[in-house]
Amino acid sequence: MKHGKKYAESVKNYDGAASFELLAALDTVKSLSKAKFDETVDLSVKVNLKKSQSVRDTVVLPHQFRGEKKVLVFCKPEKEKEAQDAGASYVGAEDLIEKIKGGWLDFDVAVATPDMMKDVGKLGMVLGRRGLMPNPKAGTVTADLKGALAELKKGRVEFRADKTGVVHLAVGKVSMESDKLAENVRAVVSEIRRKRPVEAKGEFVRTVSISSTMGPGVWVALRDE
Repeated sequence: MKHGKKYAESVKNYDGAASFELLAALDTVKSLSKAKFDETVDLSVKVNLKKSQSVRDTVVLPHQFRGEKKVLVFCKPEKEKEAQDAGASYVGAEDLIEKIKGGWLDFDVAVATPDMMKDVGKLGMVLGRRGLMPNPKAGTVTADLKGALAELKKGRVEFRADKTGVVHLAVGKVSMESDKLAENVRAVVSEIRRKRPVEAKGEFVRTVSISSTMGPGVWVALRDE
């Protein structure tokens, strides 16, 4: 990959093989951030998984860094008021399904009650491609709309290991204080460790690194405790 002059300048005196304690690593990421915009801080956690194993769950980040999400709720009429009172931006059933089929996607998260999933499944190709399909493992298929929306508005995000066993997740912005970023990182790593498969052998968290959108990765000295 070809990098620009600002990237080359930022890494000129940086040892890419070095690892740092979390706060020092975050300070290093900040110092290496040279973009003119407020870069996102990304976390990458390599876990020890066999092909048959997976890690997927949700976590509420202690410190939010994005604007309030537009939450769409698929539900029957009797649950509409609960969804509206909980702060859903859009509530409906077949009307919303037809609207989405027509190309409308002006929302960030979709939640559905279990009795709606047969119909919502018709949108698999549309929502699945964009990571918007409601899923029980992500807590977005539930009868408890009040609880689900409360967590989503607090900053609940989904994480999952990819095919190479790496969990990628945005945990903040470069402009945030390092201690707040650190709390977000610790919350994610703690949840990943909590989801360790029973059959997993040896050290579960192999490596942890953080980076800004345009910056290099910085290794973090975090291991299984």
